[in-house]
Amino acid sequence: MPKNIMIVPEQARAKGQLEFNPIPINQYDRSVGDELAAGRFTAEQLMRIQRDMMLIRAFEGMLDTVKKQGNYQGIEYNHRGPAHLSIGQEATAVGEAYLLSIDDHIYGSHRSHGEILAKGLSAIEQLDDEALMAIMRGYFDGQCLKVVEKDAKGPVKDLAIDFLVYGALAEIFGREPGFNKGLGGSMHAFFPPFGVYPNNAIVGGSGDISVGAALFKKVNRRPGIVIANIGDASAGCGPVWEGLCFATMDQFKKLWDEVHRGGLPLIVNFINNFYGMGGQPVGETMGFEVLARLGAGLTPDQMHAERVDGYSPLAMIDAIERKKKVIEAGDGPVLLDTVTYRFSGHSPSDASSYREKTEVEAWQQFDPLTTFGQSLIDAGVCTQADLDAMQQKIDAVILSAYKKAIDLDISPRADLIPAENLLERVMFSDQRVEKLAEGEPDVLMPLEDNPRVRQLANRSRSGLDENGKPRPKSRCIGIRDALFEAIIDRFYTDPTLVAYGEENRDWGGAFAVYRGLTEALPYHRLFNSPISEGAIVGTAVGYALEGGRALVELMYCDFMGRAGDEIFNQLAKWQSMSGGLLKMPVVLRVSVGSKYGAQHSQDWTSMTAHIPGLKVVFPATPYDAKGLMYSALLGTDPVVFFESQRIYDTPELFHPEGVPEGAYEIPIGEPDVKKQGSDITILSIGATLYRALEAAQTLESQWGLSCEVIDARSIVPFNYGKVIESVSKTRKILLTSDACERGSALQTMAATITNLAFDELDAPPVVVGARNWITPADEVEDSFFPFPADIIDAVHEHILPLKGHRPARPCNREELLRRNRLGV
Repeated sequence: MPKNIMIVPEQARAKGQLEFNPIPINQYDRSVGDELAAGRFTAEQLMRIQRDMMLIRAFEGMLDTVKKQGNYQGIEYNHRGPAHLSIGQEATAVGEAYLLSIDDHIYGSHRSHGEILAKGLSAIEQLDDEALMAIMRGYFDGQCLKVVEKDAKGPVKDLAIDFLVYGALAEIFGREPGFNKGLGGSMHAFFPPFGVYPNNAIVGGSGDISVGAALFKKVNRRPGIVIANIGDASAGCGPVWEGLCFATMDQFKKLWDEVHRGGLPLIVNFINNFYGMGGQPVGETMGFEVLARLGAGLTPDQMHAERVDGYSPLAMIDAIERKKKVIEAGDGPVLLDTVTYRFSGHSPSDASSYREKTEVEAWQQFDPLTTFGQSLIDAGVCTQADLDAMQQKIDAVILSAYKKAIDLDISPRADLIPAENLLERVMFSDQRVEKLAEGEPDVLMPLEDNPRVRQLANRSRSGLDENGKPRPKSRCIGIRDALFEAIIDRFYTDPTLVAYGEENRDWGGAFAVYRGLTEALPYHRLFNSPISEGAIVGTAVGYALEGGRALVELMYCDFMGRAGDEIFNQLAKWQSMSGGLLKMPVVLRVSVGSKYGAQHSQDWTSMTAHIPGLKVVFPATPYDAKGLMYSALLGTDPVVFFESQRIYDTPELFHPEGVPEGAYEIPIGEPDVKKQGSDITILSIGATLYRALEAAQTLESQWGLSCEVIDARSIVPFNYGKVIESVSKTRKILLTSDACERGSALQTMAATITNLAFDELDAPPVVVGARNWITPADEVEDSFFPFPADIIDAVHEHILPLKGHRPARPCNREELLRRNRLGV
């Protein structure tokens, strides 16, 4: 929404037509002899290409045999996990990796064993012995290296190949010396030191994550490119399209400053094997016919789209070389439609009943291992005996890795039974990092000159005057102001921090939290994104995996559904699936609405609390909001930060001195007693704090019941200590929030309190949440959300009868049975 981009009616309404440039299809036509004569490759390099393809084939052939026959070369092993093989696709992986350095990062799919090995073999070739030994010794304290170096012979590069093959296989077999300590497995294995970044079991999952990785390189001016290796069928997935729209935003080339201007350093490589499991995108499940044409629908330069013959490793090398030059000129991103074919099924259990055997046989006639090998013989590069000797050596490498990987004494699985086991330790990293990179942050003005900072300096830090009377909200620091203070301070400290989402720049955020940031920050640190909630979160995941910190926003809690995979399967899981290697410093701001009905007023805290790997907070006061935001923006874990639209302007009422001006942190997971009491404990989440306090005042003034009110502040993690201490005193507890009662986090808390304090309770914990309906109109929302009357009614019916009280509406045992019977 920058005002300098004028929308001119005469231009928008003018007659004309769009014209598209021809899209190259399989244009590479040089032979091995041509390349040798031109000096583009040496005989040694061509042999390495063949070797790499053969090694990948042997590796996956071994896995296929193990899955189907339960043994390899007579040595039995029952691999119960998945193995999605790319037999037939080796030339694509090797050709792509050939020119890539360790600064070039690839993100793949569930079918990425070949890409891991190809990229690793390319890195081994490029790195010197000292660098390779440093990587192997430093990776998880050399745990993988210790296994392979015991019987190692020959040069360091041979050792590194053993390391690569064994580390990948041990990971596939779920062994702790594997690349990700056995916690990633076949579909998620990766090795960052060689530029191999997370491979994704969700189809198209890397489609937006890779965009975030490229964004990190762009914003922080890091070397290298990013390649997303995703299947042709993923072109039908939402995250892929959202990622493409994000990657091709005009602002990169038109609005960012000169230093950062230019397209993202990204190649979206659709590895087109013509199948999505058993469905065929061409002729059946999609309509593009030639996938490369998709680029024409995204940018005027058509994303430099091209179809490449992925059965020729030299064609693939040529394409990567040319497209890297496009990116270096600032003209990315690029789309490749790489034609290949898998001889194997979707997985070893797939009998390929959806395709004719003659089709597979027809493609096998062009098997790159055979055709490229023969071309080397024809060009005088080698003899068949040379290739046979190479195969024998490769088979020995595979067999050695296999023997080590299946031996539980050499390659144990992580023991996940004891307390504080490996998986417990890596669910969260729990680190505090002031800044994720050295250097000064890019800002547009000194912090003290910011107009909003100067404005807030004239406001009261407390909502109460010296006599304890309320001050006008407009003269006090509210929750939105407290959040702003923490956020802008972190922008002036951490140079990697970026913020984006819908209406973040110029508008100041949908609810004015970011008002004042536009004046302070250049475009590459604060920008508007497409209305692509999945890509907003997915790109943040990629940005964090590369080493940056992202603060992203979903305008309404209800929009989390659009980003479900990215929140639940990506944001939450990569720290633990990496074995603790990677961090996920992402803060996802989510606004909980009111007044806007069924699709804009839902509290979905319970959904995020249910997913392991996410920290979840919901502050209800300015003091808590600022302190928790500091903790979130200093941490290394993903935090879903809920904020209620009802109370953005609420001032600080609980700390007499008000909201501190400087930085401070509130530990995530610690509840806070907002009112002392002795008869009943009320535990609230979010904005219901104020209704709970109102109910507590009524209970005290009319029935003499002293209520202790505790604000949860956090949902995950949650320290029950203060709650149990309170219940031990009051012996009764009621829990309340704006989330629908059924399946809410309150129910989990109530069950846990019952387990931990059963002997201390005079009555079961009582949950008062929103009704199990859609959210109705604002005019009747008091029938839906918990209000003070509902809390008092629940106390009367389920905890302690209140003399003379008549419930506003039924909530007794019979009524609860009726509601549950009807599902409402």
